[in-house]
Amino acid sequence: MQMVKNALGRMVPSEVNGRAVKPFEGAFADMVSGKRKAAPPIPRCFPGRIDKVVNSLDGVLDRLPLRDGMCISFHHHLRNGDYLVNMVIEKLARRGFKDIVLAPTALFPVHDKLIPYIESGVISHVEGSMNGDVGRACSYGKMKKTATLRSHGGRVRAVQDGDLHIDVAFIGASAADCYGNANGVLGKSACGPLSYSNVDSLYADYSVVITDNLVPFPCIPWSIQGGNVNYVVTVDSIGDPAQIVSGTTKLTKSPTQLLIAEYAARFVEEIGYVREGLSFQAGAGGISLAFNVYLAEMMKKKGVTASFAHGGGNTVLVKMLEEGSLKYICEGQCFDLDAVRSLRENNNHVESTLSISYNYHAKGCIAHMLDIGVLGATEIDLNFNVNVNTHSDGLLLHGTGGFPDVAAGSDVTIITAPSFRKRIPIIRENVTTVTCPGELIDVIVTERGICINPKRQDLIEKTKNSGLPIKPIDQLMDEVYKITGVPEKVELDDRIVAVMEWRDGSILDVIRKVKT
Repeated sequence: MQMVKNALGRMVPSEVNGRAVKPFEGAFADMVSGKRKAAPPIPRCFPGRIDKVVNSLDGVLDRLPLRDGMCISFHHHLRNGDYLVNMVIEKLARRGFKDIVLAPTALFPVHDKLIPYIESGVISHVEGSMNGDVGRACSYGKMKKTATLRSHGGRVRAVQDGDLHIDVAFIGASAADCYGNANGVLGKSACGPLSYSNVDSLYADYSVVITDNLVPFPCIPWSIQGGNVNYVVTVDSIGDPAQIVSGTTKLTKSPTQLLIAEYAARFVEEIGYVREGLSFQAGAGGISLAFNVYLAEMMKKKGVTASFAHGGGNTVLVKMLEEGSLKYICEGQCFDLDAVRSLRENNNHVESTLSISYNYHAKGCIAHMLDIGVLGATEIDLNFNVNVNTHSDGLLLHGTGGFPDVAAGSDVTIITAPSFRKRIPIIRENVTTVTCPGELIDVIVTERGICINPKRQDLIEKTKNSGLPIKPIDQLMDEVYKITGVPEKVELDDRIVAVMEWRDGSILDVIRKVKT
């Protein structure tokens, strides 16, 4: 495998699974316009009344042109409550298929049942985010081919540009009609938007909607349009929406994390962004939710209203919306059931496709209209490069999400994280894996100090008399090292088990096999 050095000094391959790739050259180096989209198959519209309903998953599998090596896709709106990925893979395994390319928008611990299928060769590799033991299996080299990790926007771009060709898209929907119109806001399994599968329905050779709630035509609203759907399958249950909420999507009670959130909100106030018409995105982690609470309180005191919040909906944002301190929520997924309820009931809580939200190869995206982006990290280095995928031991345990897209688009990108976790420092000389280049990161907020990227002299000037604990990033690292000790360098295997793709399709970094 030929290796080349990219703009970050990382050695990356020039080919991944037989496909030529280019090294990362900069966050906005790819400015070529006029590229053509990949061409999805032209559908056929048969005469007469349309009814695409098949009464069993086996029945629809019998009708699909399945083969070894095919690429199949799923969305993750049900998060850890999803039933469909395991259900479909089990049936394909029983039919003897091998070398399947699995292209989910994300995998969660509920999908740990896939590991035997990875080990046996039913699944060749994953092109998508991995959380938990599937990522761990990838780190230990159990996948036959090299996995590709992409941001939400990067995935849409890859499908649209033809880098990721989907043979069959399986789309779970809490409501659907006989024509294939579907949504995720109605029915017992309501999970919110189905935005992540929108591009799959448009570009996959075959699109299959799977529902546990078949409703009379027309199914309104239609997140997925029937004109892009081949079959509709009914099953007993597509998943458990109660499992959308996890420990990482609950408001924190930790004094340390609350202090970090308070510092971040105070920083936003000091630079003058708590103002009328503010647009922002904060993740669904405990610190981010607490940041939203502090921000809402500041906005009330100032008597100002935010124009829109972007990203994943949650209880805190819904409260801001319904109390009037936020005009709109534009979201691609729901992080709790209150957000699902709000999306169903409030006209100013709207579903946004990921192409509209994050796609770099588009005529603009919402992420580039954000004033503030607040994001988390597993590691940050002295060059402000950020890692959200691997831990310091090299294990791939987290997905990428919309992190790079938000960081690239926000006017001010703020990373919130504790200074160390389990005596492992967060700020290091070099991150284990680069998920996002430091040129896009403006501020690091920890409980022990705030570090501003030297390139943002405007922010340094605005906060020099703020009273906030602002200090150089190398000073903060040295202070933490005195507590934790200097971390030992982890020795990894030469084998590349996954590549980190930047949102334009270039290769940002590699993930190597963890030695056992």
